[in-house]
Amino acid sequence: MIRRQRLAVGVCALLAALTAGLTFPTAAAADETEQAAPKVELVLDVSGSMRTRDIDGGTRMAAAKQAFDDVLDATPQDVELGIRTLGANYPGNDRKEGCKDTAQLYPVGPLDRTDAKTAVATLQPTGWTPIGPALLKAAGDLDGGSGTRRIVLISDGEDTCQPLDPCEVAREIAAKGIGLTIDTLGLVPDSKTRDQLSCIADATGGTYTSVQHKEELTDRVGQLVHRAADPVVTPVATSGAGQCTSAPMLKSGLYTDRAAFGQQRWYKVDVKPGQELRASVSVADDRAVNPSYGVLLRAVTAKGREIVRGEAAGTGRTDMISTGLRYPKPSSDDDNAPAETVCLEVAHSFSAPASVKSAPGLPLELTVDVVSGPDQAHDVASFGLGRGWWLLGTLVLIGFLAGVLWGWLSRWRVAIWRTN
Repeated sequence: MIRRQRLAVGVCALLAALTAGLTFPTAAAADETEQAAPKVELVLDVSGSMRTRDIDGGTRMAAAKQAFDDVLDATPQDVELGIRTLGANYPGNDRKEGCKDTAQLYPVGPLDRTDAKTAVATLQPTGWTPIGPALLKAAGDLDGGSGTRRIVLISDGEDTCQPLDPCEVAREIAAKGIGLTIDTLGLVPDSKTRDQLSCIADATGGTYTSVQHKEELTDRVGQLVHRAADPVVTPVATSGAGQCTSAPMLKSGLYTDRAAFGQQRWYKVDVKPGQELRASVSVADDRAVNPSYGVLLRAVTAKGREIVRGEAAGTGRTDMISTGLRYPKPSSDDDNAPAETVCLEVAHSFSAPASVKSAPGLPLELTVDVVSGPDQAHDVASFGLGRGWWLLGTLVLIGFLAGVLWGWLSRWRVAIWRTN
């Protein structure tokens, strides 16, 4: 009887072990499916215009190759990366054939840095600029899976394969709802190239960057590749008000809005005692603008007193300008102390020629983060601009006392000199 019981127990244990062995791998597979590796495909323009020598004394192609080498070395291990070219293989004048000239130079998958660099090193500026067909093929290269997917397009000219408008292609990709983002970089672009690349990026929620130097290209491509490995944060569309009293109340997050020329946008954030408000804003010029511009981000009390500000200025060399601020609110002994409503004002000084449309406003991206503040918040914030007239008075008093002391020492030295 005892042996039969032991045998039954052993059989049950064996069945349990087999069941666990069959179940756990399934769960692991499910986790792997949910956490698919981020995928990035770099789409490089290798058309004949890439021979132009206007980037730090070298050709555009040489700058692109150097950037790719640096980016491939720094690509995160968990990012699956591929490379597609356009205009790299057909040197002839047949437009129909030239508009088919796009090929996958390195397949999207785990990165072998040596093989990828070797493939890039063989490229020579050759043919046409079929941006639209290349984007369609790149979207197919990244099809499938649930992870982050990005296309990074580097080009120095307009698409030469109309009527297949690459901007319409980007809109079609966005309409599929597959979560694919296209970021674009223009190498020393003219206004038409810039407009087209901006349109492509805007259609999928991506970014456009104008590049004039090697370092800019390397840094920007590297940022975009690393961004694919970051957790996906979807910006929330909001609409700022013309004054603080009617401004929308925001919580920690990423927000998008538009601000017209000469327009201020207001938002509100609640900050509790012992917390710190961190905010930043970026404004992009998605159309032709005058070369000098700036952006201002102010934190103001509900009564209109300025707390702190951040500002930045540009001279036309970049297509986006950013600034930020921090406001730590001191802790309170009262556990029931109410939160302070802080008003955030965003203003910019972009201007444009009369021929440029003023509507819609320029796109802005606002980041709001309310975190636990430092132990001595008042020490951190005391030197912020607009903290009150007491700081100015203190500086005046220090200057007065320093002047009196210097005058007394001077008279004393003169008296000693006369005595001697």
